[in-house]
Amino acid sequence: MDASAVQLVVSDGSTGLPAALATKLPQAKQQRCVVHKIRGLERAFCYRNLTTTDPLSQEGLTHEAARRLRRQQLTTEAHAIFEAPTRAEAEARLAQFRSTWGSLEPEVVRLLSKDIDACLTFYQCDQSLHALIRSTNLLERFFREFRTKADEIGSFPNDLSWLVVFQLIVIRDDAKHDRGQTAKTR
Repeated sequence: MDASAVQLVVSDGSTGLPAALATKLPQAKQQRCVVHKIRGLERAFCYRNLTTTDPLSQEGLTHEAARRLRRQQLTTEAHAIFEAPTRAEAEARLAQFRSTWGSLEPEVVRLLSKDIDACLTFYQCDQSLHALIRSTNLLERFFREFRTKADEIGSFPNDLSWLVVFQLIVIRDDAKHDRGQTAKTR
């Protein structure tokens, strides 16, 4: 593999990766998976000052329903940051998130803000690629499908056989999600 050809590495929040990238792929940019980032926030929810009524129906909420509502609000607003069409809009949404939740969920705001630039790297790429490269979900789904097929096959007689399966999964996934032309960069 030509290390100089690697332009972007999409990863979860593993702490050793930035140092490894600096050493082995210094020209590559890192995109932190925004889905992993948002999922990681859930362990920091403190559920301070929960609302007691449903904002739509105005009916009373149980404690557990109020917690679910808070969790849904936080994750929806966090995802909206990374779905913004431009980095400037994402930063504006992040500022609004900080303002809205800073006093109620300070640890969530701190964790979301920590290393946020690594989560916004995808804005340096063509906009048609944003949904594909802002998280590792596509890669994880692809490798799960490959493992399933590899388990069905049992063993590969040679390198070409596993490469064929790999390519067929890519083709099927592109067709299934109508991404055939989206991922082309040239």
